[in-house]
Amino acid sequence: MGHQEKQSIVSMIGSVLIIGFYTLYVYKNYVAGDPEILNDFQFWGKSFLYLIPIAIVVQIVIHILFAIGNRIVTQEDMPDLTDERDKLIELKSIRISHWIFVFGFMLSMGSLALGMKPYVMFLTLLSSGFLASLASEVAKIVYYRKGV
Repeated sequence: MGHQEKQSIVSMIGSVLIIGFYTLYVYKNYVAGDPEILNDFQFWGKSFLYLIPIAIVVQIVIHILFAIGNRIVTQEDMPDLTDERDKLIELKSIRISHWIFVFGFMLSMGSLALGMKPYVMFLTLLSSGFLASLASEVAKIVYYRKGV
């Protein structure tokens, strides 16, 4: 398994852990005590705004720990160079991620147009972002395995 594949797996695990722990934290501390808060736009705005920097910082920490652990275990440096193949794989995986998120965005707007509660829109947005992230990493693994 190549370094890029390992990095994608670490990213997927990190994304799952971040979303899992964050949703558990928000549910236990806010939603469980007051289910009506799900209809509050301020709650959703704060939840998303807190999630973004938390996810970024945790992903950075996870990748740093991965790089250190990989260096200790394999005694190899991380590759500094990205070639045309790496860039092409990155572009293709971003395209897949983009289309999944756009589809989720359209679903979330459709839920509002159909008169559903606002929390359905926000949950659809959150889910589509999460699924887009996972799909991007899975696509990278597939492209690295089979070639571009």
